[in-house]
Amino acid sequence: MINLLCQFEKNFCSLSLCLCSNYVSSFSDCDALTAIYSDHWRKNIMVLAKSHRVYSIDLIGYGYSDKPNPRDFFDKPFYTFETWASQLNDFCKDVVKDQAFFICNSIGGLVGLQAAVMEPEICRGMILLNISLRMLHIKKQPWYGRPLIRSFQNLLRNTAAGKLFYKMVATSESVRNILCQCYNDTSQVTEELVEKILQPGLEPGAADVFLEFICYSGGPLPEELLPQVKCPVLIAWGDKDPWEPIELGRAYGNFDSVEDFIVLPNVGHCPQVSLYLSLSSACLHTLSYLHTCRCYDQVAIFFPL
Repeated sequence: MINLLCQFEKNFCSLSLCLCSNYVSSFSDCDALTAIYSDHWRKNIMVLAKSHRVYSIDLIGYGYSDKPNPRDFFDKPFYTFETWASQLNDFCKDVVKDQAFFICNSIGGLVGLQAAVMEPEICRGMILLNISLRMLHIKKQPWYGRPLIRSFQNLLRNTAAGKLFYKMVATSESVRNILCQCYNDTSQVTEELVEKILQPGLEPGAADVFLEFICYSGGPLPEELLPQVKCPVLIAWGDKDPWEPIELGRAYGNFDSVEDFIVLPNVGHCPQVSLYLSLSSACLHTLSYLHTCRCYDQVAIFFPL
């Protein structure tokens, strides 16, 4: 925990703070905005909100947000990182009305990076937690396998097989098994958590969004966005992540925009759950330093994904 505190202060002592996640939530001693909050971030939010404004937004198509049918947009993809990045930037301008610091996990890291590239004046700095490597991206597949991938995606998106597949996935048992994979400490996978993760996936339109996104094998890669980011980036990675191998993630620490690459021992894909106390304390420590130095007057905290 002490090392994590030092890294946060060392690399982000001159930044405002912003965390990013799926569900909408905001708590503050001063300005309270209450909405649905993410169970993956709820413990962090509760700690940080004791002294600072906290915002977390629902990315469109996820949580309890609106879920436009992707077919309504014809051949133009709607559920893309550009769409979500625009949503994040618009939220900063319209609601926060200030610059912000993003903390993003997994796929949310791509949203944060894309947002910072599209409107660099909004994001002051970023922490990426186990960012998605996007190993299923079409560019990372051998040329001879790409036609097969497109055929499989077409099968899921345009036939009854896709909805049948989703019905098999959207069950308590499947969600529990998935969470047990990404949480190195399976004791954190409670029945309450399983149901809170599952229920938004049973909302009307959720199946179409899910199938559309798993068939989204284009778009940006982290290694394409990191060279374009103007703000400082810190990357932290749980070394027990079964989905995003740290051996591949280490390469991101070589980009000029990346201040440091921190290894989180015995942590899985979701460090915000496994290390919520130390992670939240590190953020608060940094904020306290900011207020002491009067480097920044207001703090906005986001959590995409």
